[in-house]
Amino acid sequence: MTRNIALGLMSGTSADGLTICAVTVRPFCVIAFKNYPYPPALQQKLLNAFSCTAPELSRLNFELGRLYARCTQKFLRQFHLSAQQICAVGSHGQTIYHGPQDEVPNTLQIGEPSFLACALQVPVVSDFRPKDMALGGQGAPLIPFFDQFLWGRKSPRTVVNIGGISNVTAVGKGIKTTGFDAGPGNTLMDLFCQQNLHTPFDKNGALAAQGRADQTLVKELLSLPYFNQRPPKSLDKNTFGEAFLHRYFTAARPAADTLATLNLFTAAAITRALDFLPKSCRGKIAVCGGGAFNHTLLNNLRLLNPQAQVYTTQQDGLHPLAKESAAFAVMAFEALCGRPNHCARATGAKKNAVLGKITLCK
Repeated sequence: MTRNIALGLMSGTSADGLTICAVTVRPFCVIAFKNYPYPPALQQKLLNAFSCTAPELSRLNFELGRLYARCTQKFLRQFHLSAQQICAVGSHGQTIYHGPQDEVPNTLQIGEPSFLACALQVPVVSDFRPKDMALGGQGAPLIPFFDQFLWGRKSPRTVVNIGGISNVTAVGKGIKTTGFDAGPGNTLMDLFCQQNLHTPFDKNGALAAQGRADQTLVKELLSLPYFNQRPPKSLDKNTFGEAFLHRYFTAARPAADTLATLNLFTAAAITRALDFLPKSCRGKIAVCGGGAFNHTLLNNLRLLNPQAQVYTTQQDGLHPLAKESAAFAVMAFEALCGRPNHCARATGAKKNAVLGKITLCK
């Protein structure tokens, strides 16, 4: 049986589940993808993991690795795939902390890959960020390599991924691919919903659509240093987290108005990020990630960027929720072939490199 399928595993900053994607790399095609939600107790552990003791973090690393292996075996069964068809697995892992601006720049992703390698008998590529940082980079964002892989020879565009945080990539024919973290994505909106409305998120942005945004507050927030800092730059998931929410959104106001303000702030931060990208990329804005399904957020992006065509990557044939996991499938495949899987221009690293540590299956 020919091994020509790569698997990618992604668990984002919201720590709500594991997305697995199966692809063929050349020609690129998504065969299947699925998200496996984490039990609430595990999600809470992951969200609080930055304050774990060493034994707790070590245990969580192994717990997550075992879960990745079980979910991947389930994925193969559900989509009638065999481990004998898989040539590579790329696992991003769960980011616990990301500190590129610390005195000693550092980052930590967990989810022990040995369990995947042993369960599938397939080499696993993981821990992609540290080598970029060893080369002087921010360790993020890593996805611009995949954006270049998909759209590097096509018309210029900005690709916006809206997960827990949002990031942007400028890519296309005649463009030197680059990208960076733009600001908050879904995190602030989701946190507000969870803490005040006892619901995981504002589905489709429906409640935000009923509210009135505080444009004065949004303008004030956009004056914060990060939004005027030139790239390369990247964010830890907690930069726009609970402390930020409580600091700036303490006034008693209707929930719909708060969500409308958070939604507009998210769109405005993305729009501000476009100022650092080539003008030729601003006419097309392709959105992916969970935020692609927030209709109010897309409408805000359209209102703030009236000159642009704002659409989701579904129009390009790539499901918005499959993109990041598909990226790590391709990055793993390229790493095992010894080819660079890296866009150093986006992270500030000294050169393009082969990122990731390889866990062999034998």
